[in-house]
Amino acid sequence: MQPVISVQNLNKTYASGHPALKNINLQIHKGEIFALLGPNGAGKTTLISIICGIVNIGDGQVLVGAKDIRADYRAARSQIGLVPQELVNDVFETVWATVQFSRGLFGKKPNPAYLEQLLRDLSLWDKRDAKLFELSGGMKRRVMIAKALSHEPSILFLDEPTAGVDVELRRDMWEMVRRLRERGVTIILTTHYIEEAEEMADRIGVIRNGEIILIEDKTTLMRKLGKKQLIVQLKQPLSAVPGALAGYPLELVDDGHALVFTFDAQREHTGIAELLKDLDRNAIDFKDLQSSQSSLEDIFVSLVRASA
Repeated sequence: MQPVISVQNLNKTYASGHPALKNINLQIHKGEIFALLGPNGAGKTTLISIICGIVNIGDGQVLVGAKDIRADYRAARSQIGLVPQELVNDVFETVWATVQFSRGLFGKKPNPAYLEQLLRDLSLWDKRDAKLFELSGGMKRRVMIAKALSHEPSILFLDEPTAGVDVELRRDMWEMVRRLRERGVTIILTTHYIEEAEEMADRIGVIRNGEIILIEDKTTLMRKLGKKQLIVQLKQPLSAVPGALAGYPLELVDDGHALVFTFDAQREHTGIAELLKDLDRNAIDFKDLQSSQSSLEDIFVSLVRASA
């Protein structure tokens, strides 16, 4: 299956000499939700801006729906909807005029029924005659989403879409993302809310210092890199891990009141049974056992630190 977006050997260096992107290779499939994660300044927005035709491409090739973004810019760009980080609107226009105009920019025929449903889905229908300067920040963000979807794109970029917005908008937007994916729309998002990527994404890409250091199916990533921990709550605190237990990956925490045992849940023998036996042999009594698993945020932080 041909990818809906194909990035090959992409490099971008700004006039200042800063290498923003270094040999980026990325393929995104139709109908998936792809989350691009990375610290500030990693190159996320530059990569999105190049694919969307906002920033000039450096070396390499970018295809959108098999259309080259340089050789066939209009055809490539017409497939894309973009919700940027910054709020950019004509503040003296009404909500309705804004989405109508945005649809017309892409040569789409008027479709009032579609735009009405779009505004209703974003809880904007009651504000359709309001001028943008009259709206709250959250409502303006909703208008940005409506603009991005006004021409019925097959690909939607969401660049930090929920940063600084209210919980209600965040919930509404993710409900809309789910509905769009059900219709076959491809979603690419960057976010600082890693729990959103953990909940929504099919695949995860991690970018750092302009280089993609990992692309993986989310479930596979969490299975391969996610760690499980057994927390042993002790009846009596320890001052140090006993020498008899030195062969186990143990950490003493909570002022000596707990031992944390890190293990690979995918292995046939996790070592838990042996650990509990050795605790008994060494007269170390415990009152409770708890288990936990690494979140996507834990994995992301460890990956970024490891590649520093």
